[in-house]
Parts: sequence; C-alpha cells; structure tokens
Amino acid sequence: MMLKPYFLCIFLLSFSSFSFANDQAVSVGYLNGFDDIQGVRVAWRPTTLDIDTTWLGDVDVYLEGSVNFWRYSQNGDSETDTNFTVALTPVIIKRLGTISDQYPVYLEAGIGLSVVSDQHFAGKDIGSHYQFEDKLGLIIDLDESEKLTQQVAVRLIHYSNGGLNNDNPGLDFLNLAYIAHF
Repeated sequence: MMLKPYFLCIFLLSFSSFSFANDQAVSVGYLNGFDDIQGVRVAWRPTTLDIDTTWLGDVDVYLEGSVNFWRYSQNGDSETDTNFTVALTPVIIKRLGTISDQYPVYLEAGIGLSVVSDQHFAGKDIGSHYQFEDKLGLIIDLDESEKLTQQVAVRLIHYSNGGLNNDNPGLDFLNLAYIAHF
C-alpha cells in the first residue's frame, strides 16, 4: 500500500517544528573510486530545512542536485572509459559536536536517485541507467563570516540499482569536497 510513507511523514512532522534557513550552498569535490575510477562531483542545494524533532533533536534536511563525471583507466592505460551522472538526493545532517571548541562537526546521510549516461562502465554492466545514490559523511566547519560559511566533507558514496536488475555490482567512491554556503 503506497499511502504508508505519507502517513509516516505526517506522523513524524506532527512531533516536530521546522523552518527554512534560506541557506544555499555549492560544493566541488574529488571522487576516488574503489575500481581505479576517479571523478569530479559538483553539487548545489537551494535551501536547508531546520527541523526540531522530539526524538533526534535539531537536524537539518536539504535536497541536493549533483553532476558527476567519472573516468576509468585500468593500470594507467591510455584507453579510458567515462561516465556522466546526474543525481537528486535528500540529505539529513545532525551536529555531533566540535573540534577544539571551535570547529563544529556534522554527520550526514542520504539516499537519492541518479541517472548514469552509460550502464556499461569500468568493465562492468551496472544493470541500469537508473541508480540509487547513497551517501554517508562527516562535515567540518572551517570558517564562518557574515557572508560565507566554508566546510570540508569526507563521504562514502555508493551507486547501485538496488536489485532492480540482476546485474548490480555497484560503484563505491570516497569523496573529498569543499562546501561554500551563501
């Protein structure tokens, strides 16, 4: 029954209050895949929703759109394989604490949808052009001024078709990103 997720969202929102933080952000990051894949990831989030929940306390939620470019070259061969990916991922952020009472640290997690340009990539059939983008990461605030907040993030990002196809080897990346809020 498809109505269950909607009832769950209404139930959870009834125990919380939320407001828009009007916090846009862009990020640029390097991707290092576990199968000799390297890439670049550029992302944008138009706004952040601040939610005060009964169970989790204060969390932020944002929707991130990203564009990814992947390049595969086995053992430094001159022959390469490339792929282009577009993703839309809702993300939850929870503040964990600070480093030296000065640099806030956050945990982020999200599961979204992505479309890849080629389902045959890096010597694999990844099963579908449609993939799920799962990410888990740590974010650290670097500097906060009146005009700009800067952060760095370290993330594990996994792409998989979620078993919607028999071919589902998945692709895993370590992502190092710079984030600027404005």
